[in-house]
Amino acid sequence: RHNYHLFQPLLYQVATGGLSPGDVASPLRWILRRQANTQVLLGEVIDLDVNSREVILMDRRIRYDTLILAAGAGNSYFGHAAWRALAPGLKDLEDAGEVRNRIFCAFEAAEKEVDENARREWLSFVVVGAGPTGVELAGALAEIARDTLRGHFRTIEPGEASIQLVDLAPAVLPAFPRDLSGKAEAALVELGVR
Repeated sequence: RHNYHLFQPLLYQVATGGLSPGDVASPLRWILRRQANTQVLLGEVIDLDVNSREVILMDRRIRYDTLILAAGAGNSYFGHAAWRALAPGLKDLEDAGEVRNRIFCAFEAAEKEVDENARREWLSFVVVGAGPTGVELAGALAEIARDTLRGHFRTIEPGEASIQLVDLAPAVLPAFPRDLSGKAEAALVELGVR
């Protein structure tokens, strides 16, 4: 679908304005330019013919000797499809752009808001998922609010933003050893993440 390789672990940096999309997406033709036995074709696989050993695209069929499927990853909303409109995932460049837009537009909306309660709502952020991406995103968001945006606004103090990190697991980074999870949680608390 895309003619680039995406380094997903740094998408949170694109989402928080630390990196540009080109910093995490490298053109496949450039990456594979020295592989004479490689051809890059942009397309979407619509089927496989295992008996004929062919991958079927909309406009052609491609024979293979060995097929490796690397289908990527998707977002899970745990059976609540309606959440998708409220909470974009962070799996591709489009998601990162959407998250970045929502973050910075929230600060701008808070700056214009005259009602104090509504202003607090604009400055309330919830990151769902305390795995590596959620932890990095919450921490980067706290740094933006506390440091990067300090002094940029006249009517709000970005450092007063409320940032909450939620997960079904009882601790952040649940797949990591408990001591590392504890250190990450302490670092987030130090940044003001709850």
